[in-house]
Amino acid sequence: MAKYVDGYVLPVPKKNIQAYRRLARKCAKIWIEHGALEVHECVEDDVKKGKITSFPQAVQRKRNELVVFSWIVYKSRAQRDRINKKVMEDPRLANMDPKSMPFDGMRMVWGGFKPIVSQTAD
Repeated sequence: MAKYVDGYVLPVPKKNIQAYRRLARKCAKIWIEHGALEVHECVEDDVKKGKITSFPQAVQRKRNELVVFSWIVYKSRAQRDRINKKVMEDPRLANMDPKSMPFDGMRMVWGGFKPIVSQTAD
């Protein structure tokens, strides 16, 4: 189980979901071209605010927003570091202004994770 995962949780205004989807498709293509194994982007369907903690609370979701949960799978952390460096240098992403993004990046939560259990239904 020598894989590595970057995980993301972020709020996206409902009116910007289609713009986010377009951006996510573009970024997924770029990550895959640079060597990522998988890219997944999911929008909330059954997500409730908790009493102590929850996805909506983690990103300070507002009434007009949806939570997006995403992850990228790599062969290893070293591969992830190489791929992310290439992605950040990719000219297709060079002109991205954080202020014009379809989401508030200041409320995005992310991190790298080492899987400890992986099971598929092969």
